[in-house]
Amino acid sequence: MAARPVAGRRAVEVLLETELPKAPGHRLVLVDAVWDAGEKDTEFTVRVGGGHRRVVVTDQQSPLGIADAWHHHLTQASPDNDSVLVVTGTVPPDQLGWDLRAHAVHRHPLPVNRAEIVAQLFGATDLDPRMLGEHWLLDALLQAEPLDGWPRAGTVLTRDRAVRALLATRLGLGDTSADTLDLDADTLFAWTRTPAGPALFAALPESERRGLGEWLARAVGPAAPTLLSLAAEGRGGDALPLGALASAALASPTAEAAGFALGTLFGQALASFDTLRPFADAATGVLTRWIAEAEGGRTQADPARSRVLAVLERADRLAADARLTELVGDDRLLPSGYLGRLRTLAASLDEPTPTAAESALRHLTAHQLVALHAESTETAQTAVRLVRWLAAPPSPSETVGQAVQNHLACSGWADLALGVLSEGDGSRDTAVGEAYRRLIRAVRERRARLDQDFADLLTAWTETACQQANGGALLIEDVLAKAAAPLARDGGRPLILVLDGMSADVAVRLAGELDPRVWTEIVPASRNGAAPIRQAAVSMLPSVTRVSRASLLCGKPSEGGQTAERSGFAAFWRKRHRDAQLFHKGGYEGPPGHRLAPELVQTLASDDVVAVVVNTIDDALSDGREGTSGRWGLQDIGKLPDLLNAARDYGRPILLVSDHGHVIDRTERGHEPTEAPGVRGARWRTGAPKDGEVELSGPRVLTDGKRVTLPWRDDLRYTARQAGYHGGASLAEVTVPVITLVPSEGPVPSGWTLLAPEATEPQWWNTSGTTETDGPRPGEAYQSHASAGARPAPLGAPENEQGGRHDTPHRQAESGSATSRQGTLGERTVHSAPYKAQREFVRLAPGDKAVAAALDALLAAGGKLSPGAVAAAAQAATGKSQRNPERFATMLERLLNIDGYPVLQLVESGRTVQLDRALLQQQFPEGTA
Repeated sequence: MAARPVAGRRAVEVLLETELPKAPGHRLVLVDAVWDAGEKDTEFTVRVGGGHRRVVVTDQQSPLGIADAWHHHLTQASPDNDSVLVVTGTVPPDQLGWDLRAHAVHRHPLPVNRAEIVAQLFGATDLDPRMLGEHWLLDALLQAEPLDGWPRAGTVLTRDRAVRALLATRLGLGDTSADTLDLDADTLFAWTRTPAGPALFAALPESERRGLGEWLARAVGPAAPTLLSLAAEGRGGDALPLGALASAALASPTAEAAGFALGTLFGQALASFDTLRPFADAATGVLTRWIAEAEGGRTQADPARSRVLAVLERADRLAADARLTELVGDDRLLPSGYLGRLRTLAASLDEPTPTAAESALRHLTAHQLVALHAESTETAQTAVRLVRWLAAPPSPSETVGQAVQNHLACSGWADLALGVLSEGDGSRDTAVGEAYRRLIRAVRERRARLDQDFADLLTAWTETACQQANGGALLIEDVLAKAAAPLARDGGRPLILVLDGMSADVAVRLAGELDPRVWTEIVPASRNGAAPIRQAAVSMLPSVTRVSRASLLCGKPSEGGQTAERSGFAAFWRKRHRDAQLFHKGGYEGPPGHRLAPELVQTLASDDVVAVVVNTIDDALSDGREGTSGRWGLQDIGKLPDLLNAARDYGRPILLVSDHGHVIDRTERGHEPTEAPGVRGARWRTGAPKDGEVELSGPRVLTDGKRVTLPWRDDLRYTARQAGYHGGASLAEVTVPVITLVPSEGPVPSGWTLLAPEATEPQWWNTSGTTETDGPRPGEAYQSHASAGARPAPLGAPENEQGGRHDTPHRQAESGSATSRQGTLGERTVHSAPYKAQREFVRLAPGDKAVAAALDALLAAGGKLSPGAVAAAAQAATGKSQRNPERFATMLERLLNIDGYPVLQLVESGRTVQLDRALLQQQFPEGTA
């Protein structure tokens, strides 16, 4: 005898809703099926027509039992009761008497066709033939029907549609109303991380788990069976960590040994060793995509980062439990692999040459978590930069002017790196921290030697230095005349921003954060053919606000407070027939509801020259805040972004300058002040100099009888501990950064030239083994091209003792940085027929010489430069200023991108010009001759 079908509550409900309306008045329903033992409810109500009827289900195994149940049902019911008795069981229909069958609906047992019922529930007229024999699927669909019913499926209910609906209801995978289910490994692994998902799967009947597993294996791939086996065992949350660990183990040199340990971790969930690789590959693919999401700047980046690290840190814990840590210690995905590579880098920092550190940095940055540990990676990169700086041979400055210039161009960057390194590593690893501490000590020792050499130069120079005999140095009292006045020519309206206490390291960081699409940095053009560089001035002595800021704003050696500064500033500009306004702290901050003071905004809209003194840096140093490191950004300095935006809106060029710099207190806790006579400030006094001090006298010393004693060592102070100090004779305190900016659409004053970002960084800052190239570094690319012509290169910086940039000789290179009888690649390109034809369609196109120079500069730099560097290369070749680098790059796009092919394009939000050399040669074949 064939096994009878099993009927549950939902099958009976559908059967009654269909058959009872056809047999009014009948209260007995015989069902040719056995009752599902898993159903708990044997009494319920069904909707019949416009009302509801009570249903009682009884499962009987004999004709006598059926008759007794029917009799009991009739005697227990009230006369007006229309409840229905549903009888299931194993009694064959031919053993039922006609006296009983006469009371039953249709007078015979009703068959339960689960396929028809399922089709009815989905509103379909037919069912996918493959479903007819899959009792697990039909039963599951009957049991799992949502409260609001299954969604309508059309004429035919397909097997895939049915399984997708079941997955949504049973496991929370997808939506029952969706026509398609975008189910992939990402979705399935993400599901394992949900609180209830794996538990729901584990609670399913074995047949249903097996059926869903087979379907998911076909839909998702070979990783699904292992994942679902883990879920069935209650370990679904470890599926992704185990996949990451499996990938690491399989990639290790001892993969076979690791495989045995993995077998223990996976247990019965791993059907065979052959299934491990697909599972590991799927898991790492998912994690790689999650890492990409975490690296993005979107609002969900932080949750995505936490999600990735939670998985991978769990993988590391599993590795430790299985004693796999040593085998996977260098993995490129696990956090332990990142830490291991970081420790290797830290151990290499003591080497006398940067070769080992460069190699370790390349290895570290190849790790997949490098962007998620961005702060730690930046600190490691900074450490390698300092190793490069230490390895560069010293070349002492010969004059005070050259010393402050070199500090701004190079050793100030070392100060910036030192500030980053001093903050320590986010991993809080002891070995890494100690390595950084040793490197900091070595850097400070070299900086101390530089400061001592500078103090020696300062001693002799100060005796006679004045505006009439500056010894080649830019004096702070001459900054307005030589940097601000040119911006005010022909009706120019400069905004002079005095950041009190801004040292070189702060200045280079702030300048690097400026948007090159908004601001273009300019410097005086060189008269002797040398590459133009940023200007640096020498402060008054001692390097304190009362004398240095007053001298800056008055345009002559001065001493005094805000009143003296205002009168002196107005007098300086009155001599140049201009009105001027100076705003101090409290005068430019806006009241509630205003970003800036209305008085300042009105003045910015006028034709007056405007200056604003911002005290954020100096105040922070004197307040002694814990953690002040000197690593200042634009957003860290009060109202600076608002002031820059206002200057842009009113078309004002900017002079960004300080009155003096500062040193950070990097001494150990408990370091006491130096006891000395004649103390007048934290870093200056009178009296005979001692070790680490220098006595200065002359016109530039404006206090105490033109004679003062100043420390050049950064660990000397005479007062209570603060975050930082100024007043001394170190390079960081005496150097005054002078940064000149014009709006990208604004005019460049006569005698001034563009300064590309590449020209501002010392060579050791970005020359890294992480990018292997045989070509010149970006800052030199257009310089070497221009050296082939009649005009000198406009950018770059003289080599200083810290390993900065030398004027490079002309480079012989296929990229076009050298000339030949056929010309450079850029020159051949602009003389080709396709280029000449395209040029006819571009209005106001730049000259051929400018375009060729720009192309050769890009080719020499490996295909990428900032718009400013590209424009500067063209300016160097033609002598014609390119006032808007972004517009110049856009013109190059129009000239070179024939038929829309991206030969040249602006990328990285307009910050980089990218040239495709192969496409250039393909589009302009005559240029390859």
